[in-house]
Amino acid sequence: MQRTLSISVASIAMIAASPVAHAQQDEQSADAMQAELSAMRATIDAMNDRIEALEAELARTRTDAPGASEPAALAAQQSALPPAAAAPAEAEEAPVTSIAWKGAPVISHPDGWSFKPRGRFNFDAAYLSAPESTGQDNGFSSEARRIRLGVEGTVPGGFGYKAEFDFAQSSVLTTDAYIDYVDGKLTVIAGQHNTFQSMEELSSSLHTSFIERAAFTDAFNFERRVGLSGQYITKDWLVQLGVFTDNFDTLQDNKNAGGDLRFAYTPRIGTTQLHLGASLHYYDIEDDGLIRYRQRPLEHPTDVRFIDTGVFSADSENGLGLEATAIMDRFHVAGEAFWQHVERTGFADPTFFGGYAEVGYFLTPGDRRGYKKGIFDRIRPANPVNEGGPGAWQINLRYDFLDLDDKDITGGEQNLYGLSLIWTPTHYTRFLLNYAYIEYDGSVYPTADGDTSYGVNSFGARAQLDF
Repeated sequence: MQRTLSISVASIAMIAASPVAHAQQDEQSADAMQAELSAMRATIDAMNDRIEALEAELARTRTDAPGASEPAALAAQQSALPPAAAAPAEAEEAPVTSIAWKGAPVISHPDGWSFKPRGRFNFDAAYLSAPESTGQDNGFSSEARRIRLGVEGTVPGGFGYKAEFDFAQSSVLTTDAYIDYVDGKLTVIAGQHNTFQSMEELSSSLHTSFIERAAFTDAFNFERRVGLSGQYITKDWLVQLGVFTDNFDTLQDNKNAGGDLRFAYTPRIGTTQLHLGASLHYYDIEDDGLIRYRQRPLEHPTDVRFIDTGVFSADSENGLGLEATAIMDRFHVAGEAFWQHVERTGFADPTFFGGYAEVGYFLTPGDRRGYKKGIFDRIRPANPVNEGGPGAWQINLRYDFLDLDDKDITGGEQNLYGLSLIWTPTHYTRFLLNYAYIEYDGSVYPTADGDTSYGVNSFGARAQLDF
């Protein structure tokens, strides 16, 4: 700035002096002109000295003034400070809580906390047609099959939690309620959760291919129980092992206890997902224990069970299950078999059997049955309706067999032939239609002429949403 002012003043003076010099050229000598220019230069030098003094004074005034914000003042302040204090250390950024969406908001924090509300709604309607003289020709019925609400999430250190309750019945029932710990491929669970029996039983009711599961899973009383378990899952293998007491809602009424082991080979070959598994079950029943095996006709709104062992004494249960599934793009096949052997004191030990075989096909290109970690998983339509597509359309055929006759127990036998049509418009909504023709042999409800072998028609429909 100083140099600019000096040059500017000198230029103005020279321009102003130029016409005077020309006007007096004829009157003044060269010596006079030189004297006049020397005097002018001296004046300019004095003015430059004064400008420098004023600028220095201004800089000191700005530096000393409180709240000074000009760059020169800040530079002067910083130059006077030690290097470490010249630029204040940047404050560490605080971890940011994030919100994602997975059917419901998932709130998570970088330190390991997360929280997600969860729930599902299943609304069912059914129609049952049986021989009128049995007295069990129920006709139409409906119910809220499931109304579940709960929460799940994680806790720093690898821990997690899940709690879910069902409000569909006259009293609130506890479904899942547990704490888990995850370390890579290992998961340990303490609390109420599924025992390790049957691929179909372990698959969520949100992802089954029929409104109700295979008959043997309900007949043999597969359910969630309080216990401690561990599972180890790799790319191609899974092993699950647990010890269990009883369901949370009946825990105080008995002292039953047992254990379950399940393992499976789960390779993916190209686009084909394979699953070959087996399970072992043992359940010790308290002294003078009573059990009962029975099953509905592929619909839950009715309370009719055409096959039923009635209540009988038992000391323990021993179960063996086999599982096989292949998912090949739009096509899938699945089947299971389960033998339930009952130990009794003073009576013969019966063995009951159930199993199913199923084929399914997606009518919509790009869709396939979901699979994850040894169970059936969510179907995610390739073209959901919220993106202008038709959603996923699926048809399934199933044969379902259950035999509750052995030794001195005569509970009856069923052969079920089922057809289902499923529309999955979005990831979190489904609509299902079922039809089943069920042949009974040894039904507990005879006709008027005493016949216990006859057929029953069962229709079912469901509207489903979860988050």
